[in-house]
Amino acid sequence: MGNTRKVYILALISFLVGTSEYIISGILDRIAESLGTSVAAAGQLITVFSLAYAIGTPILMAATANMDRKKLLLYSLGLFIAANLLSFVLPGFGLFIAARILMALGAGMVVVTALSMAAAIAPPGKQAGSIATVTMGFTASLIIGVPLGRMVSDAFGWKAVFLAIALIGVLALLVIAATIPRMKGDKPVPLLQQFALLKRPQVAIALAITFFWLGGYSLAYTYISPFLLEVSHLNESLLSTALLAFGIASLIGSKAGGFSADKRGVTFTLISGMLLHIISLILLSFAGHSVAAIFAFLLLWSFAAWSTGPTQQFNLVSLAPESAGVMLSLNQSTMQLSMAVGAAIGGLIVGHVSLASITWFGALGVIIAVIAVLGLTGLTSRQSSMSASDQAN
Repeated sequence: MGNTRKVYILALISFLVGTSEYIISGILDRIAESLGTSVAAAGQLITVFSLAYAIGTPILMAATANMDRKKLLLYSLGLFIAANLLSFVLPGFGLFIAARILMALGAGMVVVTALSMAAAIAPPGKQAGSIATVTMGFTASLIIGVPLGRMVSDAFGWKAVFLAIALIGVLALLVIAATIPRMKGDKPVPLLQQFALLKRPQVAIALAITFFWLGGYSLAYTYISPFLLEVSHLNESLLSTALLAFGIASLIGSKAGGFSADKRGVTFTLISGMLLHIISLILLSFAGHSVAAIFAFLLLWSFAAWSTGPTQQFNLVSLAPESAGVMLSLNQSTMQLSMAVGAAIGGLIVGHVSLASITWFGALGVIIAVIAVLGLTGLTSRQSSMSASDQAN
């Protein structure tokens, strides 16, 4: 099997992990109804997953740095599959949370290992493209996995979604065991050395951009299904279609963001994308009963939100090119942490304010991210001016 096909196998793994993470938003109302809990409480399933992913992944990856990459991928995928099976068979909300924690730990190691393996098996000069292919698996999970999961949930019950993920995972495990070559582990990078980058003001502000941008997004997206059904009064039969359209727009937005960053620069792309993000969230709250308006604002929201993703990753790597891998790892943890916090705050807002207000609070988070972008731009300009002055002297 050629290396290109092997990379696509790794992308399939990324798709499964992304589906297991994002699917909760698509079936949140079903889970809440089935487990006899509130929508706000069910939304904390995303908080738990993201926290376990953000905290556990760097620790586990540091502990297993010397392990053969293929073996680590198989073990991690095995843990991920087991957690999905537990989600299918175990009763009750508490046990489901425990299964989600195990799922997140396996998912985090799977993603990081798959990305490193994709770069290792790629032909010279095509490492970035291979990593992008694996990353696209996440985007595909929004486009295909979440709406398909909703359809499976409607037909067979929400637990069947996790059984399906587990069964596909077993097939992927067998294919990986037969086709992916063994690879040596990496030289360990101590956690303290990784976190030392946070002492740099530019890095700290850049990660704050990720935190508030994605936190605002997560705050609203976690509760998107009940929002569309109860606030916008979207017909139940159109929900899967709306989620599919949302996913397609995210793919287009991601591509557009990368193109714009190359042509117009990072600052322009970040600010313009986030301003559209804010506007679309506010407009969505006024969509009312108009199906056309709901779909239009959903598409604009998804396009704008995901245009920030690749731009922000490029922004972080540019700040510390000598530590690109560590920067991306820190960004991954920050993304998961922000999703956890966004889902948690969203739950409080739904429980104590109103479901209808989540778009406004989500927009507020993105506004803070815009302020952080402006602050980072100003700091970078001042440091560049000081460096130029020092060289002149």
